[in-house]
Amino acid sequence: MKSAFQSPGVWRAFGANSMGLVVGEGRQVLLSGQVAWDENRHIVGIGDMRAQTQQTFRNIQATLAGVGGEMDDVVSIVTYVTTPRDLKTIHEVRTEFFSQPFPVSTLVQVAALVDADLLIEITATAVVPEDRYRAPEAMAPDSFDASAGGFNLSN
Repeated sequence: MKSAFQSPGVWRAFGANSMGLVVGEGRQVLLSGQVAWDENRHIVGIGDMRAQTQQTFRNIQATLAGVGGEMDDVVSIVTYVTTPRDLKTIHEVRTEFFSQPFPVSTLVQVAALVDADLLIEITATAVVPEDRYRAPEAMAPDSFDASAGGFNLSN
């Protein structure tokens, strides 16, 4: 069993994609890659790794909250960066959102993300305890416009 969900306060998933997915009875929650977009898909912190990392984690936090999750429920993250030069900054920001024991983590350097001004993308997996878990509200899928080379990122 799996249920897709979209939490308020986070940019809306587009294309053949779900913002979040709850799997099985154990309440494992899988999140789509998050970037430094605000709710309207405007980039927060162009050229600023700290600001982009903070916005990315705020998006993860808001998405998890939609099913009763918290940042300390996150057990694994995969971080994609366009340059590894700001790793210290990324780790400093992580301590603003996570407490020990920290989630397991993988870091991948990529040539580019979906927008040239994005510096970081993070995917997360969480396990939300039953006593806090809230079933996601049913969501209607957005229409998918493949006319712009696969994705139409305009609002």
